[in-house]
Amino acid sequence: MRIDDILRSGTTLSFEYFPPKTPEAMEAFSAAYDDLAQLNPDFTSVTYGALGSTRGTTEAIVNRLNAERPFPTMPHLTCIGHTRDELTALITSYRDAGVENILALAGDPPSDGSDAGDFIYAAELIELIRSIGDFAVGVAAFPETHPRSTSREEERRLLAAKLELADFGMTQFFWEAEHYVRMRDELDALGSDTPLIPGVMPFVSVPGTRRMSAMNGTHIPADLEARLAQVDGDPEATRALGIDVAVQLSAELLEEGVPGLHLYSMNRAASVREVTDRLGLRAAA
Repeated sequence: MRIDDILRSGTTLSFEYFPPKTPEAMEAFSAAYDDLAQLNPDFTSVTYGALGSTRGTTEAIVNRLNAERPFPTMPHLTCIGHTRDELTALITSYRDAGVENILALAGDPPSDGSDAGDFIYAAELIELIRSIGDFAVGVAAFPETHPRSTSREEERRLLAAKLELADFGMTQFFWEAEHYVRMRDELDALGSDTPLIPGVMPFVSVPGTRRMSAMNGTHIPADLEARLAQVDGDPEATRALGIDVAVQLSAELLEEGVPGLHLYSMNRAASVREVTDRLGLRAAA
């Protein structure tokens, strides 16, 4: 089932997971996935480690879940750090396994200055994917602009061009709905109407939230920073705050008529379940 077709049927609910690296982490991943599968999501996605560091694990998980579940699971795929032959082999493998959706990402260049591979831009990866199979292709968007962007206007123009090549987009996480709304309006002014699903993260760690926000150029508003400071060092209070923030943000986004919500599970079910329950999205089993 293609995600672009699913989006035509109404507001979607989807979850994101990351590929586990140890047997214990695999058990936790499987438990979380089985739990959240009871919420009947429209689709799920599995991330891809930097420079393909989790290539085999992502591929194995995606192929298994697509065979076992009634809803599709989409692999994330980055192109930087790979050769054309490597990417061709992986995309062909997905096609032959019956995978119908791929999230096409550029990825980050090697920090040590080593060979970045045969591709630089997501647009190049989209072209390769299209040449291999009839996939629904998604791309990434940064509501507050890409952290390496030097001009908001140029970044939005490039994003609109990328979305024109894709079937849908998915955003990086953010903390204020106004960032998504502004991005949507800027893209609309450029004539871009590709569905763009917001990513929402119910955080569970104060240091992790600050670190990931800094890495992605995501602004933490002063009121949220004050609340983070209050719960720092208290895991349960932090988790509760993460749920509150995600519920409020999701409610505001739904009021804006977003095409769907993509919740970052971080391979844990409890927070996502509480968010969906409070929003009345799907009936928990």
